[in-house]
Amino acid sequence: MNRRISVTFCCAVLLIASSGGKLHAACEFALQGEGRVSDVIDMRTFRLDDGREVRLAAIEPAGDRGREALASLIDGRDVTLHGPDDRPDRYGRQPAFAFLKGSEISIQSELLTRGEALVSPAAADKACSAALLAAEATARAASRGIWASSVALKNAESTDDILAGIGRFAVVEGTVSSARLAGAVFYVNFGRRWTQDFAVTISRRIIPSLESAGVDLKSLKNKRVRVRGWIEKRGGPRIEVTHAGQIELIAAADIAVKGTMPRDEGK
Repeated sequence: MNRRISVTFCCAVLLIASSGGKLHAACEFALQGEGRVSDVIDMRTFRLDDGREVRLAAIEPAGDRGREALASLIDGRDVTLHGPDDRPDRYGRQPAFAFLKGSEISIQSELLTRGEALVSPAAADKACSAALLAAEATARAASRGIWASSVALKNAESTDDILAGIGRFAVVEGTVSSARLAGAVFYVNFGRRWTQDFAVTISRRIIPSLESAGVDLKSLKNKRVRVRGWIEKRGGPRIEVTHAGQIELIAAADIAVKGTMPRDEGK
């Protein structure tokens, strides 16, 4: 078993090492500007010396230490900003992929490979999203950052552990027990106690967009699935799916590696 784990880890490292250029190319968007970082506000937000606030696109916070991780990378340094759209969000922040000046690796990728961030399901570009997920997977395989703890990857059977993270972005893994449409909501259940166990909810109006992205909800029964999103409590713990990127089928090769499975912390 140890040999199998080692092979899987080495393959993940080689994948990222050999695809550094591909990762950059996959997330290479139009130049939006540049500047020097004068302040790091939180794990995804920083201010440039000209007063602009920038929000790192395509990632979500992972734990409480993200600000220090971002500051260690960019505070006081020159960065270039890239993205498909430079319109500010409702808080006036410019969403962008940030690169240290002269570097071909985005700050997002650096944070993900260090295990200091999680991939956001809202990333619109499929190639870029896939590359970022590969970076996150590398950190998970190497137990870096948040992945050094078994609680980072939530076990769908551990309802109390999941509920402890209400209001936070999390990644939950488990085997789907049932997948069914009930009225205006599609339920992907990870336990038989529908009102208490972990479940994913999808509004009926969202289903066509998921299907067009290749997500067959009805086929998820008995499949091993990884889900990412914000934890809510509606009887039991819930994640509402609004983007196809929130649902990830786990390959058989990953299931065979016992070391990659989340441990049951108890209900």
